[in-house]
Amino acid sequence: MADSENPGSEVEPAPLSGGKLLLAGIALALANFVVVLDVTIANVSVPHIAGGLAISPTQGTWVITSYSVADAISVPLTGWLASRFGTVRWFIMSLLGFGFFSMMCGLSNSLSMLVVFRILQGLSGGPLMPLSQSLLLRIFPRKMAGAAMGLWAMTTVCAPVAGPILGGLISDNWSWPWIFFINLPVVALCIFVVTRLITPFETKKAKVGIDIIGLVLLVVWVGAFQLMLDTGREHDWFSSPFVVAMAIIAGIGFPAFVIWELGEKNPIVDIKVFRHRGFTVGTIAVALGFGAFFASVVLTPLWLQSVVGYTATEAGYATAFVGVFAVLMSPIAARLIGKVDLRITVCAGITWLAVMSLLRAGWSTDSDFWTLSMPQLLQGIGMPFFFIGLTALALSAVKPNETTSAAGIMSFVRTLCGAVGTAMATTAWDSASRVSRSDMVPSLNGVSETMATMESRGMSTEQARGAVDRLVDAQASTIGATHVFTLAFVIFVIAAAVVWLAPKPKAGVGMGAAH
Repeated sequence: MADSENPGSEVEPAPLSGGKLLLAGIALALANFVVVLDVTIANVSVPHIAGGLAISPTQGTWVITSYSVADAISVPLTGWLASRFGTVRWFIMSLLGFGFFSMMCGLSNSLSMLVVFRILQGLSGGPLMPLSQSLLLRIFPRKMAGAAMGLWAMTTVCAPVAGPILGGLISDNWSWPWIFFINLPVVALCIFVVTRLITPFETKKAKVGIDIIGLVLLVVWVGAFQLMLDTGREHDWFSSPFVVAMAIIAGIGFPAFVIWELGEKNPIVDIKVFRHRGFTVGTIAVALGFGAFFASVVLTPLWLQSVVGYTATEAGYATAFVGVFAVLMSPIAARLIGKVDLRITVCAGITWLAVMSLLRAGWSTDSDFWTLSMPQLLQGIGMPFFFIGLTALALSAVKPNETTSAAGIMSFVRTLCGAVGTAMATTAWDSASRVSRSDMVPSLNGVSETMATMESRGMSTEQARGAVDRLVDAQASTIGATHVFTLAFVIFVIAAAVVWLAPKPKAGVGMGAAH
């Protein structure tokens, strides 16, 4: 039922032009940019956050996973919220919430407080990505839809590049809370422009029903599963009653959610789209590939800072190279859609990411800056073929009226698996490091001679022992990290092989849908 009070509910306003179009487009793109930025800006800042809150670096990764999980959960709600309150109105409300909770993240003085506000920040920010895309298509003339999506895609690709650099510079030169405070002026600018220029493009409001039970089941099983992954390492996994309880809740909640959604007339997640083999295969490949990809994105700066001795700024520069070729290759990947069998380009892109993981598996504590940066730089060549091509491959398998639901599910799976991959990677790194250390210590040679040399140079016995201990820890952590990179290589190879289970696409997907 339409709301007559809504502007734009009767007559579709004319697209913007000139300076107004430029300003409005920049504002919407900035809103998308700042949400994606917050996925990676905390990556290189985790050691600073851990030090400031007196927690371990692995606990600090909760700051990343909590945001990603909340962002994933909020995506399926975007359509209902936009219908119920209006697209522009909910966009502004999401911006207000994102800005407020960004401020509260910066003011947090404990891990629990920070994680709670990161969850709320993710819930507020999640709808901004799809809503900004939708509004860009509404304010741009139809003939410039490609330019609108290009602007949106550029911010989506550039934000992960800027995140590590900004996070490093801010953490080293100011303090970690400012990685959240810098959102505030951007949010204020976006709200000002949107309220002045984009409110005429408000959509009709309708009293649309919501699948409350489905939403509750989604939050319960996803939340329990992520808590199990995040806390399992700290509590010796299934020897902890809490971890066991979370596993049971997730194990019961997930099938209950699937069964309920299959029988619901207006499901919050339209699981029926999985009947299309191409979409199912594409989603599985996205889950595997993005989990392995994001695990490396988070683990690399952690290892560089905690083991190699890089500052947050240096780690940010080393990891930011990943976006150089990604920006350059994105238009090529988009143009190949519909011209080349997508299975070929997607498989090639994922295989390329696998090779880059194998290069990382050869890192050591003696690797120089360019040896560490080169896999990051070259990885960008394969990223667009993985992200854009695989999304297009999956969406080409569904019916046109199912594209929105299918795109939402893929976005949910991609974001959730990024959080899951982060949790599993840090757990595997910790476990592999401990195993490597226990294997390494009994086989050390020349420890007495090394300590004697150190003592002859003025060190006490305890200082010499501590130096040897730190050396062993560094080597064990490096072996643990290369173990995870090797595991990521295997997962990428599996994802590349899975792609060939999809049928050859019969029709292409437009650039907007692919993004």
